[in-house]
Amino acid sequence: MNFPAELKYTKDHEWIKVEGNVATIGITEFAQRELGDIVYVDIPSVGKTINKDDVFGTVEAVKTVSDLFMPVTGTVNETNPALDSQPELVNSDPYGQGWMVKVTVDAADVDGLLSADAYKAIIGE
Repeated sequence: MNFPAELKYTKDHEWIKVEGNVATIGITEFAQRELGDIVYVDIPSVGKTINKDDVFGTVEAVKTVSDLFMPVTGTVNETNPALDSQPELVNSDPYGQGWMVKVTVDAADVDGLLSADAYKAIIGE
């Protein structure tokens, strides 16, 4: 499995990439494999502020629905419009075209998140 070293991770299987004060967030390759074929992604509207560890949406797979947890406190700037018609992008490209939200954050909030190696240890990779 792929776990890009430049990203940070959560124990709940989200990844986050911070560029300045904007963070892009999605779910990990491990998470999408565990869920199976993703058929629907429900994410918040732009402008909503979500606190760290709060649910920011759901991912629906063929056999289950899973909550998405915000890795840092932030205000949603953008949601991925491609997921409305192509939720399977989360399966095929979880770290690229399958991103879910972009939020404005305080970059210091990212310090407590997991490195790729720490995340791999949690999931037994």
